[in-house]
Amino acid sequence: MHNKIANIRFLPLALTAAVALVTAQQAAAEIVLYDKDDTTFGTDGYMNAFYVNSNVDREDDSLDRTQSRVKMGFLPNWIGFNFAKEMDGLTVGGRSSFWVTINDSDTAGTATAIDVRQFYGTVASPEWGEILAGKDFGLFGRSNILLDEILTGYGNVSDTLGLVDGNGVSFGNIGTGYPYPFPTSQITYRNNNLAEGLRVAVGVMDPVDTNQDGNGTTASNKAYQDQPRYESEVSYLMDVGDMALYSWVNGAYQTSENTNNSVDSITSKALGYGVQAKLAGFSLVASGFQGSGINPYFSNNAGGGVLEEIDSDGYLLQGSYTLGKNRWAISYGETDDDGNGLGSPTNSSTSTIAYFRTINDNLKLIAEYNQYDLNGQAGSTFGGSAIGEDTDTVALGIAVNW
Repeated sequence: MHNKIANIRFLPLALTAAVALVTAQQAAAEIVLYDKDDTTFGTDGYMNAFYVNSNVDREDDSLDRTQSRVKMGFLPNWIGFNFAKEMDGLTVGGRSSFWVTINDSDTAGTATAIDVRQFYGTVASPEWGEILAGKDFGLFGRSNILLDEILTGYGNVSDTLGLVDGNGVSFGNIGTGYPYPFPTSQITYRNNNLAEGLRVAVGVMDPVDTNQDGNGTTASNKAYQDQPRYESEVSYLMDVGDMALYSWVNGAYQTSENTNNSVDSITSKALGYGVQAKLAGFSLVASGFQGSGINPYFSNNAGGGVLEEIDSDGYLLQGSYTLGKNRWAISYGETDDDGNGLGSPTNSSTSTIAYFRTINDNLKLIAEYNQYDLNGQAGSTFGGSAIGEDTDTVALGIAVNW
């Protein structure tokens, strides 16, 4: 098949910003540095490290090994800054966040990679909602990943994708339950006041090339999009007796054409959905996605893979129980892809058991056991090796936040 995700091995470093979708946690823990004259300025941050031991069993036996690492988890390390000012009945605000990899000493000395994954301004009114303009995470898949029970854990580290030895984050359930809603430039409108508990977000996103012919862009071969990428999410929060129920649907749509008539145009469309139920200390989450012409790992087709209008779908089932400062979680996620991810049909799954111990509001300890399984069709290869992998990982971590 075509040259699919040829650069996927560099993406763990690019994902040093991987999942900055703990906005609610940030708001609760934010330190206000300035609060005067209807103006506030504050900061939040998250820092973590895990001791990780992975046992890798590949289809190519020469790649089998046990690897020990000290790495950051699914959430990377960041520091963020928030601004808000009341003006003429409007709230003008903004956020910037800077994401740092701690895994640089083995390859680049102290040349720490710093990524800016959020840099946006907002204008909000209690009457008509909020407009966000700038760089932020996408809407398709947003709640799927935000409500992942192991968001602050570790998750899968596919050796096929270069994650065991990579310098960046682990993948959590990316590629085994949902694609990652990559940060992108956008103009997004949110209305939280349509009805009690109902929230709607719609946005136009910078589109991505999905139909290069594998030879790069030339004068006679140039991918283009005559419209932006459209994304949206509708969510609803309600109480049913003593149970809190949160449900959501999100989606994305984009077309990509090429000046070379021999290169097919691609229509990318995807739907995400899910429900979370909370009762006493119990939490249950079920979510999933379906797509055609999308990358099942990254919503923005990071790495520049040549996509086709072929299908992928996945689901994630999770449960957790919290008792005092202790939380236990179990998780199973799976993605079936007909070929857009690694160039041939694959099935990927992740099974996880995790324990989280809250020491105080700013300190948490994490222990996790993860099993990642990747199966490809007979004879399929990626990066010169047959597609097939079983990787078991034990991760012990510490996380500090403010």
